[in-house]
Amino acid sequence: MEVILRATVPQFSRSKWKPHSHRPLCCFQLENHNSIELHQSKNVEPEKTHNDILRLFTEAQRNILYLNRQRIQAIEERDEMKREQKSLLEKIEQLENQAHASVEKDFFSISSELLLRIDSMVLTGILDTKEASSFRNLAINTTPNAADYFADIISNSDAEILAQLRHFSNKAKMNGFHIIHICTEMEPVASVGSLASYVTSLSHALQRHGNLAEVILPMYATLNLEKIKSLREIKAEFSSFFDGQLHKNRIWTGVVNGIGATFIQPVYYSSFFNKEKIYGYPNDFERFSYFSRASLDYILKSGKQPDVIHIHNWETSVVGPLFWDIFVNKGLAATRILLTCQSFKSQCLEQPDKLALCGLDPTKLHRHDRLQDNNKPHLVNILKAGVVYSNKVIMMSSIHSKGQLVSTLSHGLEFALDTHKDKLLIAPFGYDDSSWDPSQDTFLPRGYTADDMRGKTASKVALQQQLGLPGNIPSILVGYMFTEDSDVDLENLKSLVWDSSKRGVQFIFVVISKIYGTNNKLEPFQEDLKDENVRFLDEYDESLLHLFFAGSDIILCSFSDPMLQTPVKAIKYGAVPVPVNVADNRLRNIIDPDTQGTRLSEYIINTFANVSLSQAIDEIKNKPSQWNRKIMEAMSKDVSWDAECYDIHVSAYMSLKK
Repeated sequence: MEVILRATVPQFSRSKWKPHSHRPLCCFQLENHNSIELHQSKNVEPEKTHNDILRLFTEAQRNILYLNRQRIQAIEERDEMKREQKSLLEKIEQLENQAHASVEKDFFSISSELLLRIDSMVLTGILDTKEASSFRNLAINTTPNAADYFADIISNSDAEILAQLRHFSNKAKMNGFHIIHICTEMEPVASVGSLASYVTSLSHALQRHGNLAEVILPMYATLNLEKIKSLREIKAEFSSFFDGQLHKNRIWTGVVNGIGATFIQPVYYSSFFNKEKIYGYPNDFERFSYFSRASLDYILKSGKQPDVIHIHNWETSVVGPLFWDIFVNKGLAATRILLTCQSFKSQCLEQPDKLALCGLDPTKLHRHDRLQDNNKPHLVNILKAGVVYSNKVIMMSSIHSKGQLVSTLSHGLEFALDTHKDKLLIAPFGYDDSSWDPSQDTFLPRGYTADDMRGKTASKVALQQQLGLPGNIPSILVGYMFTEDSDVDLENLKSLVWDSSKRGVQFIFVVISKIYGTNNKLEPFQEDLKDENVRFLDEYDESLLHLFFAGSDIILCSFSDPMLQTPVKAIKYGAVPVPVNVADNRLRNIIDPDTQGTRLSEYIINTFANVSLSQAIDEIKNKPSQWNRKIMEAMSKDVSWDAECYDIHVSAYMSLKK
């Protein structure tokens, strides 16, 4: 370092440098000698020093840039971490809210599973029937609290569940009804016809209003197991009577859409339900009489004491005489029987001696006032058993009256129905808006309600564009669906189309029937109606079908369908249902005003059934405000399962308890 410092001296101007006079010569000589020595090395040392400094400076710059980059990266990482943390917190909050909502929404499932666990404890001998009854009341009447309490331990052992039940118990008094359905269908696990949706939808409505609904079904080989939550086999011995002896069964329990379900699987008669279809076999009576008897045996052994055992159609009608002849005095004295029929058309005629298979006395029942068939007196009518031996009978029909059902739609049961007419009620099918609600329909360009119909206008435009119809908003759009049970007069329909098309009315025909596709009945009809204002859809398209109801102003439909789903769906989507088989002649009243009908049927008939297509078109064109009021009123009607259908059933349950 000393050399470097001394070497910097020559940087000052040497020409101005002079030795002081008082400095000794020897010092001058030495200094001069050193200067010369440094001067000789000035071409080497300064250059090296300059390079070193430049190198250090460059490295320092690189280090500073690197540190700056690291600092910026650290800041970015910190900010990203903050964003991720915020996002994570929001996600956690969202999941917590969803979990909370799920618990609130699913507390019926938890309570149903808890009730099934109580059944399991009774069957395995852990719990006696008296204490089980108390615990069932507890679970029914404290459903939200019980669900919260048992949600985290519902999968624990029976012993642990029992300990917690005893800890939680407050001997609550039961306020709602306890209903057990013994049936052959339930949506979505075993569905063939209207019975499946009826059982599930009614059970949901009952539970929403504070009642307990359970379902007992056969353990079909075709059962949709994916739709059953917490499916488990009860490891307990359970036998039921059939053909003179006891036979073992396997018992399965699970929760279907929040409804507790029990599935009975025969061991010896395993072939009864190990089939591809639910119905349609020569031994159907044996199959379902076995199941009916096993269901009652299960209710008895599990210690259940329901208010109502709810049976359905002919398949479980034998429960009626079985209950009153065998089971009522075995601890079920407070229970009553209610039968519902989707139709009286489906009956079962059998030899009287077959009744003995499930433990009934044929000689006692083969009488005209009991099970003897009125048209074939040598046989017994199983559906008649349900009518005679039930405390109440509910016929499911949204359109027919009691008088019409008894007189013209009884299919040979007129005598029995007339004899027991005081216990016969009519209930309409409910409308399931879970997938058919215009306010939340994801298939529509925009949702709409009775108070805001802009979405219907948008749907009409979208439908016209998709089908290539002239996009004239003021034009009237009329729709009709051909189904397998369509019995429309095609010539009359052609006349309606020709006459209306001249007035600028557009038509859309949806063909969803396989029958028409195979016999080609519609081909001449389509040929005769080739027009720029007519379109045919012969392939099923879910999204287009929703747009079809939303975009149509008028839906031509049949008013003879007991479920009345097409007219109801039409009014919920703001379209007027018009009878398809009526031109300008007024439709005769389907309902006799002197007989009992449902509020829904009376409203539909009085408002729409006597309106012809030409009258509807005139009203749209000439009285738009009156038309809009009619549409808004129809859309606002409560036609759900919680409305009239629920009211009629609960009224029947209440009368049974009294």
